[in-house]
Amino acid sequence: MKILFYMPHADAAAWLNDFARALPEADLREWQPGDTAPADFAVVWRPPREMLAGRDDLRAIFNLGAGVDAILALEHAQPGTLPRNAQLIRLEDTGMAPQMAEYVAHAVLRYLRRFDEYQTLQNERRWQVLEPHPRETFTVGVLGLGVLGTHVAQAVAAFGVPVRGYSRSPRQIDGIQTFAGEAQFDAFLDGVKVLVNLLPHTPDTGDVLNARTFARLARGAYLINVARGGHLVEQDLLDALASGQLTAATLDVFREEPLPPDHPFWREPRITITPHVSALTLRAESVAQVAQKITALARGDTVGGVVNMERGY
Repeated sequence: MKILFYMPHADAAAWLNDFARALPEADLREWQPGDTAPADFAVVWRPPREMLAGRDDLRAIFNLGAGVDAILALEHAQPGTLPRNAQLIRLEDTGMAPQMAEYVAHAVLRYLRRFDEYQTLQNERRWQVLEPHPRETFTVGVLGLGVLGTHVAQAVAAFGVPVRGYSRSPRQIDGIQTFAGEAQFDAFLDGVKVLVNLLPHTPDTGDVLNARTFARLARGAYLINVARGGHLVEQDLLDALASGQLTAATLDVFREEPLPPDHPFWREPRITITPHVSALTLRAESVAQVAQKITALARGDTVGGVVNMERGY
């Protein structure tokens, strides 16, 4: 079998060496501009259109990440980018869930114990004890109950705070109050103190973090966005912080990455910024999963993680 690899700014040699050990029978190569030679599978992250368009020989395209919004946006902007007969397959966890749970748990505890405010007091050289938030009203709402969202909700619930979860279709998770569908969206939001976004980025979920959403939360709520920058209406966040409807926000994802130096988020002390590191793609785990799925497809078996093109995930 022939496998194409493309992952900009990565150590391609290390990835190819790991794939060679996992799939010793495979013919592996890193895609270069002008390469139109046959291939059965493509393993990619943010590939250019030239790599995929017209490749009717491809059986599957493996996206090296859980989110496929970038590659679907390319198809939307330039139809025909994705070969008609190739399945688009995303990573399923591969070590991302524990990382995501750690990131969100840290942010939730930081706000619960008011460590962000203590940092400000330290900067001002002020010794002041702040009254903790009551746990029983410090409700955490998790938008998106896929593999990552479910893991995050369960991890946060272990701290003894109320946790809600929202998904497109009904889910049942022990210890989590769940809501589903558009009809229950407002009920999910009402009174939430910390809103955590883990939704897939689709045409239906773009701009979901907006003024209307923020207005349904508890006064002085917090936002944690670890999904995609396209979910957030940036000016609405700044306005909500200015009005006091939101107290602070932790953002790991942005509409433009890297975040430009002149972006107003850098100048807002109540926004904590990290450079899209909440759940990194781990090479060993990713190679093992993709190799297992390629082997299964070569046998004619079905695999998980196949993207529904209409839903976008």
